Formats: sequence, structure tokens, C-alpha cells
Amino acid sequence: MSTYGPTVWRICMSFFASEHDAQDAFQDTFLKYALADAVDFNDDGHRKAWLITVSSNVCRDMLRASCRRNQPLDEAAAAEQLTSHDSLTQPDSRHREVLDAFRALEDPPRLPLFLALYEGYTAPEIAKMLDAPVNTVYSWISRGKSTLKEALS
Repeated sequence: MSTYGPTVWRICMSFFASEHDAQDAFQDTFLKYALADAVDFNDDGHRKAWLITVSSNVCRDMLRASCRRNQPLDEAAAAEQLTSHDSLTQPDSRHREVLDAFRALEDPPRLPLFLALYEGYTAPEIAKMLDAPVNTVYSWISRGKSTLKEALS
């Protein structure tokens, strides 16, 4: 957890605006890791790729959950009030704007773009992780960058 925790945390935070939801996804990811006895990891890179894939899948599943869609408005307002506005835990307005634009991206370009920009993976490495063609990954990254540029300009 100390080795791969920061990477998994950044992935979870890229999906959710709420720190509480990101914490739930983070915990679910490492619970799945702890229970994954049948998985034989070749090396540390394979372990990290597995955790990245699982964390993004956990986040997607949480976003699709029906309980998130059927939340009454007064509960949503209460949850918004619980969000910390402390400058030490929350980014400033420009960083918030970038994060919001990044979270607004659709899922196919979001994760490959995150892996390329924040984790430093190359397109062939991302393609192997996501089991997608390399040229498709290049397209996702390009589309994600142009969408972000458009949203932030």
C-alpha cells in the first residue's frame, strides 16, 4: 500500500470530486488486492498495472451504482456541505477548474490521459494495460488533451 497507494489514490481522485467516495474506491481496490490470491504477478510493473486497472474499474462501478443516481436533493446538498473547503486539503480555484475539466472527460480518454500525463506511461504500455490497440490509445490521449484545452480556454 505504501508503494502503490499514491498512484491508486490519484486515480480515485480523478474519478470523484468527493474525497469520501475516493476513499471508498481506494479501500475497495486494496481489499480486492488483498483477496486476489489467484493472481500471480510477474513483477512490480505487472502488480502496478493490475492495481491501476482494478482501481479504475472500481471507480466506474461506483459511478454506475444506482444509489448514486437516486440520491434525494437534500442529501446531495448535505453531502456538498460536508466537502472540505480548507485550502490545505482542497486545491485552489484554478487547480479545481482543471480537476473538474479532467473529471468531466468521458471514461475512454480520461484514464489513458491520466496514465500518460501523471504516471508517465507510454502509449504502448497503456495499450498493454488496457488491452487496446496502440493507435487507439494515441487517439484517446490526443482527444483528451484537445477536450481539456477546449474546456480550459
